[in-house]
Amino acid sequence: MENSDFAKIFWDLAEFLELKNENRFKVAAYRKAAQNIESLSENLGTIYKAGGLKALEEIPGIGQGIATKIEKTIKSGKLDVYEKLRKEFPRGFLELVETPGMGPKTAMLLYKKLKIDSRAKLEKAAKEGKLQGLPGMGAKKEENILKGVELKKKISGRFLLNAALDQAEAVAKELEKLKEVEKILICGSLRRRKETIGDADILVIAKRSKNIMQRFTSLPQAQRILVKGETKSSIVLKMGMQVDLRVVEDKSFGSAAHYFTGCKAHNIKLREMAIKKGLKLSEYGFFKKDKWVAGRTEKEVFKTVGLTYIPPELREMRGEIEAAQKGKLPKLIESKDIKGDLHMHTIETDGSNTIEQMAQAAKKLGYEYIAITDHTQSTRIAHGMDEKRTLKHLKEIDRVNKKIQGIRVLKGAEVDILPDGRMDLPDSILKQMDLVIAAVHSNFKMPEDQMTRRILKALENKYVNILAHPTGRLIGEREAYKVDIEKVIAIAKKTKTALELNSHPQRLDLNDVNCRLAKDQGVLISINTDSHTTDQLNLMKYGIFTARRGWLEKKNILNALTLDKLLKILFAKR
Repeated sequence: MENSDFAKIFWDLAEFLELKNENRFKVAAYRKAAQNIESLSENLGTIYKAGGLKALEEIPGIGQGIATKIEKTIKSGKLDVYEKLRKEFPRGFLELVETPGMGPKTAMLLYKKLKIDSRAKLEKAAKEGKLQGLPGMGAKKEENILKGVELKKKISGRFLLNAALDQAEAVAKELEKLKEVEKILICGSLRRRKETIGDADILVIAKRSKNIMQRFTSLPQAQRILVKGETKSSIVLKMGMQVDLRVVEDKSFGSAAHYFTGCKAHNIKLREMAIKKGLKLSEYGFFKKDKWVAGRTEKEVFKTVGLTYIPPELREMRGEIEAAQKGKLPKLIESKDIKGDLHMHTIETDGSNTIEQMAQAAKKLGYEYIAITDHTQSTRIAHGMDEKRTLKHLKEIDRVNKKIQGIRVLKGAEVDILPDGRMDLPDSILKQMDLVIAAVHSNFKMPEDQMTRRILKALENKYVNILAHPTGRLIGEREAYKVDIEKVIAIAKKTKTALELNSHPQRLDLNDVNCRLAKDQGVLISINTDSHTTDQLNLMKYGIFTARRGWLEKKNILNALTLDKLLKILFAKR
């Protein structure tokens, strides 16, 4: 089982128990466990195998009761209490609950009154206006449910980048063990690091393919075989994603890697450029009439048409070919450029680790600094801090700084932007921080002009350094709120406020397009993880992937600065 499978069990348990009006602390515990399991860098089964029940209990948010349930699931492949609860509810109940705009109680209401037990029936009833008139259901609620259905349709058959990458890398790792495999590469939109993935392409160099194809089609994570051939096979994984495997010759590897990586328009453009040089380009290489002339490496592919090497993330036909022709491709940000992480939470609010634990984990990553940015009072669901608790928390950060060596812990908070644009803590508190992140956590459905004014006013506060997850989207769960992002970028530049690129795979907010807009306006981007556990600090790579897709360089990144330079920028706004 994958960590996502375990996490889903606990997410579902929380939904079931909430509907049955069970203990709210147990519901919250299941949700926290699910969240923490999703962010683990190591498989739960591997952790259990190495250290047993005790090792599971050492995971943040996993107590003895939940650890025991995980153990039972590992041993039997199922959890009796979960299976029993599932039978108490309609078959399509969870599909309804997972529709944005719905919830467990609404789902049960619609089942009891209208026998709605699937998203398709929900959509039909909403379009026919049958939901209106039920308790708590008006035209607006019906409209929001339809929007939720559309949002789920949009991502149907697609997978978040982290889930797709984990699965593809696991497949590649198994194939790498075979002696026949000389080289292996994950290609497609996954190599371009798109935020959602439809399927995965894997290329292999090998002289003999029979054993490779046999191993690929018999992988334990394979649910069914679509095609099994000598040079190409396709399977569907248990998590639903299709993976295609192709075996190519050494001399064709570069051209195949390029062909199966770039977007369609990018590839067409290179083929047109090849034709102008009297060549034909395909996944097998460059040919002059019937004679192969090049294509062993991707650098060779680009050189043959007169271009410098274009990184995979840029192959989206957004000006990368023209930039390569002029020698003006950006030197993209890399993981080694990041000096720290400026957005994370601790046990003071909704995190699972202490300040010191977060700092020690960041230190192991080689960071020079971090910022502790727990929630403030308006985010009640996260146990946000009022003025008194905030001041006490800042003193605790000071204490940790005196204790820990080799990393600086900056004092901060993720402060709510109230509907009128004010911060939910007074300036007298904010000025005692090293860094203030402003965030929208409520009233997401405000009209665009109001939401834009709300955010612009926050950016004008002299203590606000970063705007967190600027559009508020959750991929596949919540659309971005309506905001004029170009105005936000313009005021961010004027007020010397950075914009966050939130690295959580469900956010990746700012997206790549808006990152490039911000870069063009000279606005700094802060790539943060918004971590709630030490393991989530490893999500930084997903933010870097998106930053690279947005053409960002080291000079565009706030947290690529050394501590001294960072502090100068943070306090310059004041």
